[in-house]
Amino acid sequence: MNLRKTFLATLYLLAAAAIALAQGEDAFLSSTRQLTFDGKRSGEGYFSPDGKALIFQSEREADNPFYQIYVLDLETGDTTRVSPGAGKTTCGFFRFGSDEVLFASTHLDPGAREKQKAEFEFRATGKERRYSWDYDDQMDIFIAGRDGSNLRRVTSATGYDAEGAFSPDGKRIVFCSLRNAYPTNQLSAADLKRLETDPAYFGEIYIMNADGSAAQRLTHSPGYDGGPFFSPDGERIVWRHFETNGVVADVYTMKLDGSDVRRLTDFGCMSWAPMFYPSGEYLVFTANKLGFANFELYVVDARGEREPARVTYTDGFDGLPSFSPDGKQLTWTSNRGTENKSQLFIANWNHDAARRALAAAPVRTSTNAAIQVAQPTSATNGPATHASSLQRLSNDVVYLASPKLEGRMTGSLGAREAAEFIAAQLKATRVESAGEARSYFQPFSFNAGVRMLTNDNALTLLTNRETPATFFNIKTDFRPLSFTSNGTAAGEVVFVGYGLVVPGKAGEGYDSYAGLNVSNKVVLALRYVPEDVDAQRRQELNRYAGLRYKAMLARERGAAAILFVTGPNSPNAGDLAALASDSTSGGSGIIAVSVTTNVTAPMFAARGKELKTIQSQLDKEDPHAEGSFVLSNVSASVTAAVKQLKRTDRNVLGSLPAMVGRGVLTAPPTGDTTTRRAEDTAPDQPLQEFILVGAHYDHLGFGEGGAMLRSGEDNKIHPGADDNASGAAVVLELARLLADEQHRNPALLQRGVVFAFWSGEELGVLGSSHFAEHPTVPLSNIVAYINFDMVGRLRDKKLMLQGVGSSSAWRRWIERRNVSAGFSAVLQEDPYLPTDVTAFYPRGIPVLSFFTGSHDDYHRPTDTADKVNYDGVERIVKFARGLILDAANAPQRPDYLKVATSDKGGGSRENLRAYLGTIPDYATEVQGVKLSGVRGGSPAEKAGLQSGDIIVEFAGQKIANIYDYTYALDAVKIGQAMDIVVMRNGQRVSIKATPEARK
Repeated sequence: MNLRKTFLATLYLLAAAAIALAQGEDAFLSSTRQLTFDGKRSGEGYFSPDGKALIFQSEREADNPFYQIYVLDLETGDTTRVSPGAGKTTCGFFRFGSDEVLFASTHLDPGAREKQKAEFEFRATGKERRYSWDYDDQMDIFIAGRDGSNLRRVTSATGYDAEGAFSPDGKRIVFCSLRNAYPTNQLSAADLKRLETDPAYFGEIYIMNADGSAAQRLTHSPGYDGGPFFSPDGERIVWRHFETNGVVADVYTMKLDGSDVRRLTDFGCMSWAPMFYPSGEYLVFTANKLGFANFELYVVDARGEREPARVTYTDGFDGLPSFSPDGKQLTWTSNRGTENKSQLFIANWNHDAARRALAAAPVRTSTNAAIQVAQPTSATNGPATHASSLQRLSNDVVYLASPKLEGRMTGSLGAREAAEFIAAQLKATRVESAGEARSYFQPFSFNAGVRMLTNDNALTLLTNRETPATFFNIKTDFRPLSFTSNGTAAGEVVFVGYGLVVPGKAGEGYDSYAGLNVSNKVVLALRYVPEDVDAQRRQELNRYAGLRYKAMLARERGAAAILFVTGPNSPNAGDLAALASDSTSGGSGIIAVSVTTNVTAPMFAARGKELKTIQSQLDKEDPHAEGSFVLSNVSASVTAAVKQLKRTDRNVLGSLPAMVGRGVLTAPPTGDTTTRRAEDTAPDQPLQEFILVGAHYDHLGFGEGGAMLRSGEDNKIHPGADDNASGAAVVLELARLLADEQHRNPALLQRGVVFAFWSGEELGVLGSSHFAEHPTVPLSNIVAYINFDMVGRLRDKKLMLQGVGSSSAWRRWIERRNVSAGFSAVLQEDPYLPTDVTAFYPRGIPVLSFFTGSHDDYHRPTDTADKVNYDGVERIVKFARGLILDAANAPQRPDYLKVATSDKGGGSRENLRAYLGTIPDYATEVQGVKLSGVRGGSPAEKAGLQSGDIIVEFAGQKIANIYDYTYALDAVKIGQAMDIVVMRNGQRVSIKATPEARK
């Protein structure tokens, strides 16, 4: 079949070439002539609805080097300038049924005149700009009369708004905008650079009312989307989409809501500037198929079923074509004239020849005619469409994990676009808003990091009155910690050993401050805990070894500042602690600084001591050691200055209230699509109960924090398809299905459902915690929370359901629904999980979390959409739908059971110093800890541990579960080989591994 198609295509091309040699453009065009001659260049001409005038852009003003917009009367030849004359303009278009036109202009830019002057000066040098168009962020769309009168502004959003066209009824405008790139402080460093070098990348298609209201984004794909026009019947939009390289583009059409995307060309070149023929049968467009600088006109059928047919055969530029309303003429921009300048040309058009050429064209053999270039923001994925649930789930994951969203880092542009997409989907599925201010959004601020104010930090040491003070260098000798207070402190230095205070009786407790007065002093403390204590003791001490905790101890004892040093016996000896910030809200109430041994050496030398000797005694917990003491005659002055970086992100919240049942509210006014809140309800009217269903939509961006990078994976986009585009897609699909069912059956729900999409989970469940503290629906009316986090890798039908111990109802409902679902369900009692359920369970809400297990792509750039098991995701949706209905319709709300908190495991990640590089498989229940993989280059990989191994012994300790494993890992000595026993293919295998220091 493929050989036959290739043969026929070859015959067609040979025949077409022969015809071209004989006829050339004469087959399609006759009476070709140049239409404009004035000015440096002209182009982009479009006919008026009656065909008697042409609107175009031209550089012909003596005091302005940029395009202005003109109307050419095709009967009299008179030309009238429409635009004000200042700034840059582009893309004029007539309004149907009116004497008005639209165009884009920067004339309101206060710097417009200066830009004109600068452009004149640049051109005087004889140089040429690399790019002929700069996507000026002051460009807005305006409407005026054909004579320029009654000028009024239509768009005002920051960013380029242009490339507009009226609908055939004159009521709507489709246009291109870069508004989603603003404000630029929301962009990542990579996007800021991209905005400077390739602003077109951010171009997207929007549609709005002709007065500028109700603007709606239609495209959501990486690469420039622009140049849109309506089809003659007003039912579709045609545009061109550039790939991210900015070189290859193709022509697409879609419905006015962004749905039913059709790819018309797959030409492997730059195909752009499409325009429908008046009958709607085909389109004309521009492409450089025959050479990068040689643009020719082509026609293609309206469904893209056949290969394009070539129209022009003149070297150079032929582009930006437009048909007259009667289809008898074609105008386009070309440099075929004698002066080699871009000007407008016009010719008679042979419609019959175009139809014959397309009928003879070979069938397009590309397999990707219906790709997901535009991810619609309205009803495309709604129940009313013919798309299957499986396809909608795939579309959602593909979009959320697409490169354009750049890993959806909390507070980034990608996260913002993801939130807008989710909100648009909810709105399209008849799900009401449940956010703040009657919107779908709930904003929250968070600590996005910390920046060291380099020149404002200082550290000075004075060891005696005769010796000059020593000044140390920021970054190499000392560095403020992220939680430091800003300011200056000075005082005598007091060494407090490891700076620990641990409760307990004699021999078990620990108090580095015993007998010391540190009030108004500068405290010096070692990081970590004593190195030579046994495993059990290390675990006890580790719980109290966090730097923040040690800083708090010093503050509570009146210290003016605290300095931390990594001792010579510790991992990473002498190194500075990282400035890395946690997501908490800032300071510890004391100046806190990390110093190197370059700083501490002269302190101890002044007392005739050496830090290594002292630390060695402390490491053995020698009761006779002098572990804490005043460094007499040693004083320090320290100034710390950091800036906490605050950013804002949003939860997305939608609601599907019950129409009948318990505490149902009266119906809202017609057209009011907001969830009724406490403040909206009469005192004697009970609030409705809800099931909260949620998933986080954020991820790690380019790997900032929490990434599990391997060699060569630095600074790469982390798509987060499984974590957690899969979970967000599940919640979206549940919203669609339940909304559609309720629409057909109002009695479907006795309790309502709130659909929540959290941001900030990867930084510490920030969004869900904010909701729990500032709920838009009273927490007392939320009867259960069902969470989806990493549900895209179903294997062997194994589905982990976590937190079932939080209510006795879960097991009953799971059993009922799993009879038909057929999962190999793994039920886990523990509701204390590293996901968004932790925001709700402590507040008395039963929780259940869906999870399909970890894998080797976890938190890596390889967690891509193509690896998601979409059949498995769809099965989870169906299963979860049943559980939600059970919870929503149960006569009584599910009971809340308290589960004892496990006290096993070490302290914070900073205290868990040992690094092995194993990836536990949390979705299996075995005796021991099964590994789903190991990190590349890690101690585990070097030792020979493999995916599928089950760790049953670790450093002499039997391992029954993940808690045993974490506890044992916390106790090992860094750099010291230890034994691991694993079960591998049913056999016990002994392995030696050497843990490394966690950076």
